[in-house]
Amino acid sequence: MDYTVKRRIYFLIFLSLLSTQFGFAQTNDNKHSDSINTIFFKITSPNNHHVSYLFGTHHAFGKEFFDSLSIANQALASSELLIKENLTIPGETAEDIINSRTEITPWKKYFSKEELAFIDSLFAKSPTDYHKMTAPEMYAFLNRHFKQQVCLNKRENDTSLSLDDYIGSLAIEQKIDLLGLETTEKQITLINQDVEGMPLRTHKRRLANIIEKIKTDNLNNCEETNWYSQMEIDYQLNTPCRNALVLTDKKNSWMKEITDSIEKKDCFIAVGLSHLMYECGLINQLTALGYSITPIDPK
Repeated sequence: MDYTVKRRIYFLIFLSLLSTQFGFAQTNDNKHSDSINTIFFKITSPNNHHVSYLFGTHHAFGKEFFDSLSIANQALASSELLIKENLTIPGETAEDIINSRTEITPWKKYFSKEELAFIDSLFAKSPTDYHKMTAPEMYAFLNRHFKQQVCLNKRENDTSLSLDDYIGSLAIEQKIDLLGLETTEKQITLINQDVEGMPLRTHKRRLANIIEKIKTDNLNNCEETNWYSQMEIDYQLNTPCRNALVLTDKKNSWMKEITDSIEKKDCFIAVGLSHLMYECGLINQLTALGYSITPIDPK
């Protein structure tokens, strides 16, 4: 297997998990008026003729899912600029950043012997040195692995890209310009800052729980991927954001680049679905600035 492909399979790791790691707080028993059966929106402004699109991604999904969305594909093809959370830049990937570290994580403090053997096996063919990952990074990787391999039954040898990166690859093929909203290094920093001060025992419990779910093929925690695939999303547009660091602060820093871009070009904005949600989400922020946000069936 091509080395570059192997790097993508195993070690886009946790970056694109940021949006889903902090997740969807909806329940099937509590449908709200903010439930919308789509992950796709048209953006227009009374001040110019540009038409842009907002697409909420889930990073455990990939090529097969996006290829089934003919309207979303047509919208991407008609766009001049693809805006993503971040771009994959050689020398600045998560793998590059992790492998350049000198500090080693004492995983024996976090894992039992059996758990550590499982981690060794999982990373056996990895060019990324997991000994240099932090506990929050490891949890994010395992969480994504669970959603892909268990919830979506993705084959271990599946070489397809994550949804975000697949959309990026289509943009490159179609010679559409790309814009990243933040650096990989910043995303990694946020993953660690979000649980700063978390006790060792809590890290151990979280890691043990997600490993158990993976090993037992536990489908009881796959509601998130089910909601997404069925596009039954409660956007909770009147609910305050609960994670200021990851949700509120990120979107505040993104807004200038997004609005500058959609004023000048037809754009396709592909970011994690949770960044569209809640009071602080992109839907509300763009609406407050006078843009019309229209739900569209992406199929």
